[in-house]
Amino acid sequence: MTERVGPGGAGPPEHLTAPEAGMWQAFRDGTVYDLSSGDTVVDDPHGGHPWGPERTVRARVVCWLLLDGPPALAGRVSSLKLAGVQISGALDLAGGIVVPYVEMRACRFERDVLLPEARFTTVRMVDCSIPRLEAARLHTEGDLHLPRCRFPGGIRLTDARIGTDLMLNQAVVHRDRSGRSLAADGMNVGQDLQAEMLESYGELSLRGATIGVSLSLRGARLVNPYTRLALNAPQLTVERSLYLTPAGVGAQARSGMTPARGTRIRRFECEGGVRLDDGRFGDAVDFEGARFTFTDEQELSLRRVQTPELRFLGERPARGRVVLSGARVVNLMDRADSWPGPGRLHMGGFAYENLVPRGPFPLALRLRWVDAASAEYNPEPYERLAAVLREGGEDEDAREVLLAKQRRRRESLPVAAKLWGYAQDWTVAYGYRPGRAAVWMAVLWAAGSLAFARGDHPPLKSGEHPAWNPALFALDLLLPVIDLGQVGFWQLRGGWQWLSAAFILLGWILATTVAAGATRTLRRT
Repeated sequence: MTERVGPGGAGPPEHLTAPEAGMWQAFRDGTVYDLSSGDTVVDDPHGGHPWGPERTVRARVVCWLLLDGPPALAGRVSSLKLAGVQISGALDLAGGIVVPYVEMRACRFERDVLLPEARFTTVRMVDCSIPRLEAARLHTEGDLHLPRCRFPGGIRLTDARIGTDLMLNQAVVHRDRSGRSLAADGMNVGQDLQAEMLESYGELSLRGATIGVSLSLRGARLVNPYTRLALNAPQLTVERSLYLTPAGVGAQARSGMTPARGTRIRRFECEGGVRLDDGRFGDAVDFEGARFTFTDEQELSLRRVQTPELRFLGERPARGRVVLSGARVVNLMDRADSWPGPGRLHMGGFAYENLVPRGPFPLALRLRWVDAASAEYNPEPYERLAAVLREGGEDEDAREVLLAKQRRRRESLPVAAKLWGYAQDWTVAYGYRPGRAAVWMAVLWAAGSLAFARGDHPPLKSGEHPAWNPALFALDLLLPVIDLGQVGFWQLRGGWQWLSAAFILLGWILATTVAAGATRTLRRT
């Protein structure tokens, strides 16, 4: 833009309106140019009260100041600081290099802000009304602050490079024509992305984005009734933590901090699917207090996520699925009432090293958690849980888990194998309770000794038999292979023959189940 300046080059260019001339002078002086009326209702940039020409500057004048503005006054640093100003026309800085510091508070833009491939030092737009922010491949050396701004047409930050922090706290963002509220695929943020108490109406897309420190969605509300996903962030990399947790509300609340006890909070809420597949998180993924509202087709997808700690401490979703297939975590911090029910939890290939339950989580509920992980029998979740319990020194609980695995497997077997499974379960609990075999043997031996002591069993050959001993006879029937010298010397008639046959059969069943259990135990160790 070419304008003639005043006499001697000291004054503002000619033909500028009075508000624009004031902005020109404030730019050279580096001071705030405030056109607010002092009436909070009138000054609300999101309200319906019209702002007249006395508060309006043209977007092309703003662009001129930022791209080729006048030099600063002596001893001052030129910067654009506006408050309560209306900018008419499209603010188009596409491809431009903006050196001055930019800060706009409670301003109203009549048309879109266009910043694709522009370069800035620091940009702060606070509590502004912006129809749409188009800033693909934007580059800032410092911060990009957009707190409390409202974007009826969404935000595009695809492949943007933010030098330090990106702030979207309490912003309200609606979807664009493609259904996305925030399109930030491939974005790189040098430090924190803070979007606490953000309201997103559409798909918040962070595919392949990289966050240098933490990503905070504390107290945010993500709503997308239009498509399947409210948060679409596969291959997201966060060097520290992802927070989908409550935020403090009120004067004592501090941004970026977990609310102190007694502070009024606003929980993270999501109405729509969440996709965090293949994400990498350096410290933790935190869902404490999160509330997810899904349809039957939607899910919280954490496929192949890697993080040292997963804090699954939110509310149990009433519908939809939770998918942890292929995820790898070190510490799994959870609550019994946070997990969905049978058929809505998928954990194939989910690896964790330590369990850190928050609140009561007895083994019976933990087994239900594993049972819920697959509609059909899958040994992997049971074996993973047993291994973690064994590493923690809880060997008895580990055996109970492996026993539950065998019982679940039995349900998928044909009838004959199922009956054999019941036999192993009743006798030695599939080898995980070997003491049962001794109990069964003792009971049968005692019962047989008493029974055979009451009968009269003549010898087969007179003078060629040992002394009758009902206890040894019963034991000789029960022990396969081993010969105690009692069987084969006495005549058994009628029911006694059937009883002896039953004892022989029971002895073989006990021996076989003990052998099967011992083999399984040796294979496990």
